Amino acid sequence: MKITLQHADELGPLVRATRKHQGMRQDDTAEGIGVSENFLAKVERGGGTVQWEKLFQVLTELGLRVEIDIPDAALALLQAQEKKRGVRP
Repeated sequence: MKITLQHADELGPLVRATRKHQGMRQDDTAEGIGVSENFLAKVERGGGTVQWEKLFQVLTELGLRVEIDIPDAALALLQAQEKKRGVRP
């Protein structure tokens, strides 16, 4: 399923849901990718750093968009997590 992202903080929860759907632990995933667990945790929290926000500003201004093709099961997990936290889609 394709999802259009409009803000940097929307990417993190998708990364986390996809990792969990694949049954991977955060530390193992980070090691396999070659990044620190701390970095992956920051990505998954969706914290918009200045650089990410600037990137999305540039993309938006240029009429570009970032789409993530996420497995339906991972999307269902994400939606269930958001519902549990009271986040509206």
